Amino acid sequence: MATTTYTAFDPLLTATQAEEMVSLCERYGTYGTYAEEPTFTGVGEGLPARYDAVRNFVKTGGRFGRSAPLHELAARTNYFRETYAYGQEIRAEGIQPFLNHEGFVEAARALFGRPVIEPAIVFANLMVPGQELAVHTDVPEFRGVSRKTHPQWLCVAMHHSGLFDNWRMPIATGVSWYHDCEGGEFAFFPEGATGAPVAHRVRFNTAILLDTDSVFHGVDRVKDNGVATDRLPLPGAKLICAGRRRWRLVSGEQTLAHYDWKELRFSISWKAYCFADEKERRAWAEHADDLTVDTVLERLLADLRRRGRLAGEAPTGQPLADLLIDEYIHYPPPAA
Repeated sequence: MATTTYTAFDPLLTATQAEEMVSLCERYGTYGTYAEEPTFTGVGEGLPARYDAVRNFVKTGGRFGRSAPLHELAARTNYFRETYAYGQEIRAEGIQPFLNHEGFVEAARALFGRPVIEPAIVFANLMVPGQELAVHTDVPEFRGVSRKTHPQWLCVAMHHSGLFDNWRMPIATGVSWYHDCEGGEFAFFPEGATGAPVAHRVRFNTAILLDTDSVFHGVDRVKDNGVATDRLPLPGAKLICAGRRRWRLVSGEQTLAHYDWKELRFSISWKAYCFADEKERRAWAEHADDLTVDTVLERLLADLRRRGRLAGEAPTGQPLADLLIDEYIHYPPPAA
């Protein structure tokens, strides 16, 4: 699953371009919580989008095994996200130089040995003091199956199973940062789940590019500022720029907290599809040889039976999700 290949950038952009990313963040203005990502009907109906990562975080307490009440764990990982570009749709004017960054494109070619690179998504993450991101791998994409149409946890289990490699769309991910953050290190496992983690410090105008669909990674806790955990964001909260590098955490009409820019953790991520040639890109664009969810489940259940993990009638709903996650997604253990 994992690859030891990654590329670090220091700096990533020119000084002017880097400052523009901070200004762009402020102009965009309002950021909702990631917990508002949609769920789907059918398989795993009603489960959180990243049920796999949430489940592991609750069971283990994260990379450092910190125990806490469920509502506190949920608040600490309910960070803020908005999308700046999706395909050809530019949602935040000024993001174009980042979307088409040639350094990212060249690193993506080297990562997978695939020459045809198509930048696809740019999104921003904001975290407030005391928050962290559970160790996980990102949501992969397959011909016919993606996060837009199917449960994200199912996509992750598909990739970790190794049963759908012929349909997988290799995606390169670049993660960049635009201030010096206290805490909030980007922790990743380049040698696999049983290998040693690397805690990559967040510094202004730096970045790293890797296969985050395969390499486990997370964000260590951002330095706490003493705000009570019951005031950390829950679904429906917003983080809003108040001007002059000040931000407000709001829920409905209520302001829960104020933050200086230096207290926050801000990253911009870049994702690109990596194709072997134009023929492969056309097959993806034209939906040739697409998977269906029925085919996916048939193959997964057949594999579980071959492994001796399933006999008789297959479970549905949450028990099925638990079975697939336990069998295929093997997380790094918490640090001692």
